[in-house]
Amino acid sequence: MYRGGIVLKTTEQLDAMDRAGQIHARCLKMLAANCRPGVTTAELDETAERFIRSQGATPTFKGYRGFPGSICASPNAMVVHGIPDDTALERGDVLSIDVGVTKDGWVADGAITVPIGEVSPDDRRLLATTEASLHAAVEQMRPGNHLSDVSHAVQTTVESDGFEVIRALVGHGIGRDMHEDPQVPNFGPAGRGPELEPGMVLAIEPMTAIGTHQIVSGDDGWAVYSADGSMTAHFEFTVAVTEDEPRIITPWHL
Repeated sequence: MYRGGIVLKTTEQLDAMDRAGQIHARCLKMLAANCRPGVTTAELDETAERFIRSQGATPTFKGYRGFPGSICASPNAMVVHGIPDDTALERGDVLSIDVGVTKDGWVADGAITVPIGEVSPDDRRLLATTEASLHAAVEQMRPGNHLSDVSHAVQTTVESDGFEVIRALVGHGIGRDMHEDPQVPNFGPAGRGPELEPGMVLAIEPMTAIGTHQIVSGDDGWAVYSADGSMTAHFEFTVAVTEDEPRIITPWHL
């Protein structure tokens, strides 16, 4: 069923997305546990692909519009879309790991940002605030609220702690395709946009920076960086609106 171009999922379809989401959550937690100094992002990528395929699923990102990796691994000032390579993690880095899993034709998408060893107090606070903004956004995923209530929750949480929301990058609807309508900005006034209703599924992904909200693209055509080189963070859940509580499809936090 469609509502204003947004694909509504049935309970049975949400259950199918859950199966992809459970694989995703286990994969992301495993990758986070393997993040330590000396590990390369290519090694994390290989670990993710091996695990995902062992579960009878496929890594959604691999080959998507030509992307070569199974995960996006984006360190420090790189916000998103980092191609895994032989770069070794160092103590004091932070690393965004974004994973997509397709199982039986349904996609689950989510991300976490991991500190590598001890990081600065400002970096710890950035990660904590960005994750908190994601949970605040999830709380808005209830029938009768509006899409911009989700966006507004992210913005107010992030900016109240003195950080910036990356405005040029957005979340998205998700289901059989990784990117469906609607786009989900991480800023804006409350009470606007489509009304949320059961069956809507969104990939909500706050992307933030300590400095400017402006971004620049890398030479490889994929990586996106904060324009001033400041530290960034990225957290993401796939979340469904239900008649009751919001349903987190990718529960890497549990």
